[in-house]
Amino acid sequence: MIPTAFATLPLKPSLLQNLTSLGYDKMTPIQAHSLPLILAGTDVIAQAKTGSGKTAAFGIGLLSRLVVPHFGVQGMVLCPTRELADQVSKELRRLARFIDNIKILTLCGGVPFGPQLGSLEHGAHIVVGTPGRMLDHLRRGTLELKSLRMLVLDEADRMLDMGFQDDLKTIIAAAPRNRQTLLFSATYPESIAAMSATVQSQPVTVKVEAVHDSQQIKQLFYLVEREKRTAALAQILGHYRAESTLVFCNTKKECQEVADTLKQRGFSALAIHGDLEQRERDQVLARFANKSVSILVATDVAARGIDIKELSAVINYELTRDPEVHIHRIGRTGRAGEQGLALSLVTDAERRRATAIEDALGETIVRVEVETLTMPSTATHEAPMVTLCIEGGRKNKMRPGDILGALTGEAGISGSVVGKINIFDFHTYVAIRRPSAKLALERLSANKIKGRFFKVRKF
Repeated sequence: MIPTAFATLPLKPSLLQNLTSLGYDKMTPIQAHSLPLILAGTDVIAQAKTGSGKTAAFGIGLLSRLVVPHFGVQGMVLCPTRELADQVSKELRRLARFIDNIKILTLCGGVPFGPQLGSLEHGAHIVVGTPGRMLDHLRRGTLELKSLRMLVLDEADRMLDMGFQDDLKTIIAAAPRNRQTLLFSATYPESIAAMSATVQSQPVTVKVEAVHDSQQIKQLFYLVEREKRTAALAQILGHYRAESTLVFCNTKKECQEVADTLKQRGFSALAIHGDLEQRERDQVLARFANKSVSILVATDVAARGIDIKELSAVINYELTRDPEVHIHRIGRTGRAGEQGLALSLVTDAERRRATAIEDALGETIVRVEVETLTMPSTATHEAPMVTLCIEGGRKNKMRPGDILGALTGEAGISGSVVGKINIFDFHTYVAIRRPSAKLALERLSANKIKGRFFKVRKF
């Protein structure tokens, strides 16, 4: 049993007293597992969601390592959005109330440089902000990291989703090698593992959520007649109305036909298969990953490399002949502690395949008649996000911070409505919540990015 009392940690009495005054009675699971490691100076990868107490976990670690008389940046926290950075700064100031003369600065885009420059001139102990603005200060020479003792990447998976990977590499390269690096992420995709390998030293991984298992995935076999398969798929999609669904077909031809039919029926659907050109593939994957398309119809080959977190459902339009392929398909949902749906259409001719899958899984899967499903008569099939395409990319030195600045500047939109930002060589795809898409399009079209205007269109 892991101790949960803060008093079991080697913390200063004044910090413990402040924690008590703030109502911190006992450690949350992520705090109990990670804080002893953080206080010992170990690099940590912590899988934790918002609301798990992660800010206090790295905040207590940051404050415990400060040399307060030295006015140099000793702690840095990088966040994907200005809203999160503001939230983290506020929490750190609450935790630091017991320390006299401590200075915590928030450095984010969308606000004037002037006040930030003035604050940095007088020194700071901890800086919290977005990668774009931090990098701008580093390049101007207004931010120095020679005294940095601890670097925190908060919501690292979201920063990678938003395209900040290059900015992060440049910032980290400017930091001392003997620092401590903490990486907090709600999910643990391969991109996080790859980042950890380059920025951390012998990290210890902390996961407090149960690892995905069969209990996380609800499987059903829907019995259908072969000639009514497409209609059955539409009925299932209309009934569940999942935010993000991956539909598997066994051939490229079938894949495109199914996607076209779903679009004709009013669904937000796209196909991905081997006949698409690379730019088309990039575009399709970007739109599905950023939730501006709700349904992706794919072949097994084309689906390789697709790493979509929070995938609500997987539907097998046709059962695969190989049970191992089936297991791999359905394993894409029900991740990171979320409940997933795995639904398969089964005709009379596929009963043997269904039995082989059950044998491989060691469980019986419930059979359901499609006719039992209800489909809302007023159902809307619109995706929650809209993708804006900017006719400029890496070759134009485009960075996520430039785009966020154009969107969230004075009288702009909130950073909370901005989703994933995918930057390619000559194009950039930005996800915006549907109600704000029109305003975002106007903002990006009217404002210069990197000193010039770019064409922007909506998908």
